[in-house]
Amino acid sequence: MAVTQRLPPKARALIRRLGLLPHPEGGYYREVYRSTDTVQTHRAKRCAVTTIYFLLVKGQRSVLHRVTSDEIWHFYQGDPLELIDVSPDMRRVQNHRLGPTIESEKRGAKPVAVIEAHHWQAAATKGLYSLVGCSVAPGFEFSDFTLLRNDPKTRRRFERLQPKLLRWI
Repeated sequence: MAVTQRLPPKARALIRRLGLLPHPEGGYYREVYRSTDTVQTHRAKRCAVTTIYFLLVKGQRSVLHRVTSDEIWHFYQGDPLELIDVSPDMRRVQNHRLGPTIESEKRGAKPVAVIEAHHWQAAATKGLYSLVGCSVAPGFEFSDFTLLRNDPKTRRRFERLQPKLLRWI
């Protein structure tokens, strides 16, 4: 994969070393685990859990999207990550800040955050880059993934209820 020279050197090295690819929501990713165990969901059978590496660099965003499973974000390295969590009814917003160490909790950052199933979420690094992991249970499938910008009716409702978050679309 060709990596643009505008990326911070550390991020460029991580993309190469971890074999990351562009993600549809923004940033770079690679699936690192897909459980062979399965569970039955209300929609279909899914693997029990999946895990990815996910990298965002300065100027990139993980735009507003949702999945039909719980997603657990884990901080690995780099700068803190801002994570937006919007309830399914679009009326409640919670901001998470993922950071590099337990000590960073004193500054409002934690190494793990959970986005519940069906919540809208978005993320951006607070510095040059953030390398995180995302574990999804039941496991992630692109058929369970919705980008807000691709759903005009829901987008119009979101724009009306959360005008301060339009930059995340």
